[in-house]
Amino acid sequence: MPPYVVIPLIIAGLLLLRQNIAVILMVVLAYLQVGLGGGQLTWIAEDVWNAIDSEILLPIPLFILCGGIMTRGSIAAKLIRIIRVLTCPLPGGLAVAAIVSCAVFAAISGSSPVTMLAVGTVLYPALLNEGYDQKFALGALVSSGTLGIIIPPSIPMILYGISTETSITDIFTAGILPGLLLTATLSGYALFVNRKMTGTPWVLADIVDAFRDGILALLMPVILLAGIFSGFFTATESAAVALAYAVLIEVLVFRELSARDFLNTAIRTTALLGTLFPVLALALGLNKFLIAEGFPQMVAEWLNAHVETSTGFLIRFNLLMLVVGCFMDAGSAILILAPIMNVIASSYGLDPVHMGIVMVMNLEIGFLTPPMGLNLIVAMTAFGASFGNVVRSSLPFLALIVLVLLVVTWVPWLSLALL
Repeated sequence: MPPYVVIPLIIAGLLLLRQNIAVILMVVLAYLQVGLGGGQLTWIAEDVWNAIDSEILLPIPLFILCGGIMTRGSIAAKLIRIIRVLTCPLPGGLAVAAIVSCAVFAAISGSSPVTMLAVGTVLYPALLNEGYDQKFALGALVSSGTLGIIIPPSIPMILYGISTETSITDIFTAGILPGLLLTATLSGYALFVNRKMTGTPWVLADIVDAFRDGILALLMPVILLAGIFSGFFTATESAAVALAYAVLIEVLVFRELSARDFLNTAIRTTALLGTLFPVLALALGLNKFLIAEGFPQMVAEWLNAHVETSTGFLIRFNLLMLVVGCFMDAGSAILILAPIMNVIASSYGLDPVHMGIVMVMNLEIGFLTPPMGLNLIVAMTAFGASFGNVVRSSLPFLALIVLVLLVVTWVPWLSLALL
């Protein structure tokens, strides 16, 4: 069956039945393995087991649990307080603090909804109390929450590395400059929109008190990122260190985390992994079959015959990812499409690390686009706003993120400069 028939069928099934994605993947894999590949159903079980029998998957549950513990405890609140006292003299300083806080928290949790909730529950009421426009405050927090998947460490980046056999550390490193550019762009917009608001002068006593109270919380991202990018920690070790540090600080120092809190957080993490790992295992099994059958090479040859330049491919790739991001969660989209797209991109001479950042940024936009934008849906409950209001509030920020995506797509140096 030609690639221009198989790919639309797979994507259509996944988009139409998003809530049953594991079932669809199982059916597709069984059909391909037995119907087209002449294999046996027992081979599916072997492929699935081999896919998840890897320590490279360990950072995912560890980072998710770590983010939940920081949100339930006080690490997140202490980090936010430090950023608030440093940005208070700026016009619109609290809005900048919200965006920068999302960036800092993203560097620990690796999750977009967790980042938005951790910062938003603290700063959304504060923004409204200090006279910020409700529409702006809502849009800023919903949009800045997406920084959780572009600023390393990022769970979608880990999934991209696993599914394409690309160095996770390289992908983390490649996300630094695009993440900083995006944070600076959103912060600049916040300053411009709120330029008529007056800041408050720095108060040395407040700064000293904030750092004294939160220095141990501030050390967490420092230790984590320094360990990863110095090569002292692997991705798995950094996740374990982050989790151990969070538990020790919350339990022994801040005393904000009870045994019941830890248990409830672990149960929620387990429930989330129960939906993620079946999809992960089946998607990796499907990818293994497609690679063994030479399917990515077939797609690459077909595209090369119809798309002559890398520029043409990048335009089509971005459009495809933007559409997919409207209907699929980032993890599923990466696991299904990244291995195939990676082979195709390589045939055009495009760097797989750069393509990983472009793909993640496209799917980051999917958190803000209806009908399935996860941040939009979570914000409805968290901030008590209607879906339409959340969508309208995020539109200016969405336009800025798309602008940064275009810059990162056409300026590969931003992704590759630090490698």
